[in-house]
Amino acid sequence: MLSKETTIQQELCERFDCLKDKVKVQRVRRIFAQVPAVDLPEVFDYAVKKLNFCILGAITGLDEGPTLGLIYHLAQENGIVLNLATSVPKDKPVLRTVTSYFPAANAYEREVIDLLGFQIEGLPQGSRYPLTDDWPAGQYPLRKDWKADILDQKEAAKNA
Repeated sequence: MLSKETTIQQELCERFDCLKDKVKVQRVRRIFAQVPAVDLPEVFDYAVKKLNFCILGAITGLDEGPTLGLIYHLAQENGIVLNLATSVPKDKPVLRTVTSYFPAANAYEREVIDLLGFQIEGLPQGSRYPLTDDWPAGQYPLRKDWKADILDQKEAAKNA
């Protein structure tokens, strides 16, 4: 008899050609899938609507060098967690919002906008988070190539 995790893995791989050899059962109650960005909306929709991943635990943003990544941590009520990871080019880090599924995604998506420079299409207007409104545009403090001294230079120029 297959475990619930293995059954989910097989269903995802059978349903989506892009996930062949890209879905791994990491351990009990943990599944990891590497999803091409172009296929993420369809895979995400299927996971929520057909596989009953009804809880968004978090969205993790990553600077992967030439790309930026997001991991959507989804869970079923039984505790099985599906991590959907995707990457986009750093020079065009655009993804669609998932707030229509999970309104609380708003805070996570604003965080990856402020800290990593993602563009989240369809995200409703709102205030910045977590950076202050006067934070310099184009400065993303969680990018590996970001230098804190840029803030000192801007402060010095403002006070000159």
